[in-house]
Amino acid sequence: MIIKTLYLIRHAKSNGCDGSLRDFERGVTKRGYRDIETIGSYLALHDITPDLMVSSCALYAQITADKLAQKLSYHGAIYYMKELYLSELEVMLNVLSLQDESDETIFLIGDNPALTEFANYLTQENFAKFPTMGVLAVELPIERWSEIKQGCGKVDFFIYPKQFKYYMPKQIRTTLSASVGI
Repeated sequence: MIIKTLYLIRHAKSNGCDGSLRDFERGVTKRGYRDIETIGSYLALHDITPDLMVSSCALYAQITADKLAQKLSYHGAIYYMKELYLSELEVMLNVLSLQDESDETIFLIGDNPALTEFANYLTQENFAKFPTMGVLAVELPIERWSEIKQGCGKVDFFIYPKQFKYYMPKQIRTTLSASVGI
């Protein structure tokens, strides 16, 4: 049986203070950049890299995708899609169903509430809300992305930055020290 892995990733904390910007145009806060580094370090330490990245084209999602790609030394395609901005469940299903079957691992970077709804749809879990920079790894027993259906996914792991607030493994701390000067 072939197992594909989908990583649902909520964008990093966005800068909501500037009232002159529309939501779509907001950047990432300092905390958001730190969170990308933390989560990116975790993924790198576990040798997790995607075959493909698809992202909402909201600025904060694009920054999240770009910085994660840098952290993971990923040089493949990143598709920024307007359709993924505040999208519906059906839109995410349609986007994934069009992906090449040779892509075993996909990072999907987006927004709430769509990511939370999609996670619950895939896994039959009851996630209340994805925190910013939360990552849910979902294993899918499928050969083609078009075979995704309700309840077919199994949670591999769910991480988010606040998990590392009081305890950060030495390997992540060492990786972060080199990149952000901790």
